Amino acid sequence: MPSPAERDLRMPKLTLSPGFIRSMQTGWGEADRTPMVPAGAAAAAAAHRARLSAAFVGQRLAVASGRAPMRVNDCAYDFRADSDFLWLVGAGIEDAVLVLDPVAGGHDATLYFPAPFRPGDDGFWSAPLRGELWVGPMPGFAEYADALAITTRPIDELRLDAATLIAGTPTHTGPAAEPFAGLGLAPGLRRVLGELRMIKDAWEIDELASAVSATVDGFAATVAEVPSAVRFGGERWLQGTFDRHARTVGNGPGYTTIVGSGAHAPILHWVRADGDVDPEALLLLDMGVERCSGYTADVTRTFPASGSFTSVQRQVHDLVERSHRAGLAAVGPGREWSDFHVASMEVLAQGLHDWGLLDVSVDEALSADGQQHRRYLVCGVGHHLGLDVHDCSTSSYAAYQGARMQPGMVLTVEPGLYFHSFDLSIPPELRGIGVRLEDDLLVTETGSQLLSADLPIDASGIEEWMRGL
Repeated sequence: MPSPAERDLRMPKLTLSPGFIRSMQTGWGEADRTPMVPAGAAAAAAAHRARLSAAFVGQRLAVASGRAPMRVNDCAYDFRADSDFLWLVGAGIEDAVLVLDPVAGGHDATLYFPAPFRPGDDGFWSAPLRGELWVGPMPGFAEYADALAITTRPIDELRLDAATLIAGTPTHTGPAAEPFAGLGLAPGLRRVLGELRMIKDAWEIDELASAVSATVDGFAATVAEVPSAVRFGGERWLQGTFDRHARTVGNGPGYTTIVGSGAHAPILHWVRADGDVDPEALLLLDMGVERCSGYTADVTRTFPASGSFTSVQRQVHDLVERSHRAGLAAVGPGREWSDFHVASMEVLAQGLHDWGLLDVSVDEALSADGQQHRRYLVCGVGHHLGLDVHDCSTSSYAAYQGARMQPGMVLTVEPGLYFHSFDLSIPPELRGIGVRLEDDLLVTETGSQLLSADLPIDASGIEEWMRGL
């Protein structure tokens, strides 16, 4: 039984006791602190830094990695580094700042970050966010310098001034925040980074292709669980199935997995996934595996939970399929970025008009002052893909929506029709039906490559694929 004195101890008294401190300072061996840097990431990051250097000759640049937000007390959410930082460094390091100092012929790169607390440091046992006794062995300056082929320094040696162009996600507390005091971010640096990231190199393309392949496997694992989800667990069961797969083969899902059954399928970002799975309804799955490098897939298919489309479900799916194929065919080098959007929308507007759902002509609906068909598709039909699911979003309009497609771009095409259960403008049989088809494409020198081709697009192919599971 503990003595009354022991029962009266509180954590501050316990951790400050001299005997406890002495016992924690000795008797510890070495641990494996090898950084988890994906193969090829360091070399790719060095090439990315060279591209950025060429765009900002003579200017000092700083890009911060960010910090995981706190959930409560000393419990933080999972950390995911700022995507520009990942692109330039090749590894996610919390509270880190990459600095590019101008020199003759380019820039010298230095990576600043807080030292981990190891045996012999008080923080080893008292710092729950960076003490190795709490979070496990952590790479330090020597380990990251070796793995990333970059100079590393303690964060308290970092000095920034008003002439430094800053991007990324600077931390707002702790030692990593101090160099940023009184300094603002540079939108121009962020914009250029977004535009540079549009053109993927061979290593990035391989990472994205692998992410898509892993995602296709995740679709198979998830759809195989539909009967179980109907019996118990519902949408959450399917969301958890894919998320477990994504965590097993990569970082995890590249965005919150969307699982929508029945009336939830038309809801564009149905991430709550707290409903049942209706065995007679459509099931929309929008899912993507993020690789350990940070590159993510983004694929959507709509399945009949029963394994077979009803006539009305197939009617909607077939129209979306025609729209999708028109969009896919409009992707290629030299094409206007808006081409696949326009091609998809033309098919949808014509189909909705043929069904009697538009009270204007197709031409009027497609005009700038019309757009009535977009009641059933309020979003766009594609975006860049890479380290972010909606990649390169800091780019200028001229370089993104106003530009032409170039080889090396990776993008999605994702038309859909979303007939909400409470939409009185449509016949009752259409209410509660939502269909989206989304594929990931690489723009090549001669056309495009469908990275997600292993998943069928047409309704009959989807039914056959489901039977094969």
